[in-house]
Amino acid sequence: MDKDNQTTVTEFILVGFSDLGEYQKLLFVLFLITYITTVFGNTVIIGLIVSDSHLQTPMYFFLCCLSVMDICISSTIIPNLLVGLLHETKTISFASCFTQMFFFVSLGSMGSFLLALMAYDRYVAICHPLHYTLMMSRKLCLLLMSGSWVIVSLHSLLYAVWTSRLTYCGPNKIYTFFCDVVPVLKLSCSDLTIITLVQIVEGSFILCVPSICIAISYGHIITTIMKMPTAVAKRKTFSTCSSHIIVVTLLYGSRQQKVKFDCQRSGFVKIIGRQ
Repeated sequence: MDKDNQTTVTEFILVGFSDLGEYQKLLFVLFLITYITTVFGNTVIIGLIVSDSHLQTPMYFFLCCLSVMDICISSTIIPNLLVGLLHETKTISFASCFTQMFFFVSLGSMGSFLLALMAYDRYVAICHPLHYTLMMSRKLCLLLMSGSWVIVSLHSLLYAVWTSRLTYCGPNKIYTFFCDVVPVLKLSCSDLTIITLVQIVEGSFILCVPSICIAISYGHIITTIMKMPTAVAKRKTFSTCSSHIIVVTLLYGSRQQKVKFDCQRSGFVKIIGRQ
């Protein structure tokens, strides 16, 4: 940060689970088991895909990337949470907070883009099966992944850098167990009108683009399936998309609840309204 942008806050306190007393040890065990299971399960998936030549297809390539993303986003949050559950003082340094924010926002956004790429892969496989190899070449898959990473990295860098350059006069308590954008913005004593409007517009764009791609892809998929002559063919084709549909439903269902919770607890209207 610049010298002319000094702040009285040098660290944040993650309030999260601080009022649970002895139950914190139980939570530590539960989160540790969850983290180990997540890392182990996704590592097995990655190992199987990499080692089996029959799984060297675009769909499994994106699935492998999704597993890597799942490990990374868990590692961004849970280790720090585990340390906090074992200590009375649950602090995180200023730099660490915004570093965590950058990785959490970028990895979380990348999950949506990966699901959109997987939906596009299913669209090509079902609606254009004869051109699948050409339309989903390895080079194109790498370009799609690289382009998605650039977009989400710029998106998260915008929030992390901009938010870190605001003035924080105190208090410094974040009422979650990690550094998310909205809870941190609540602590700033700067004018938040512009950054909040940017968050609404640009954040909605990042959220809507993958959603629209998924909706369009499955619109074409459903239309193609409905035109198939037999019920057996319809079920067999639809079964190739069922697991992806479940993941999409779980991701966007939980994300909708999170957005609703953030808006109710500390939302944009309150942030703007206090100016």
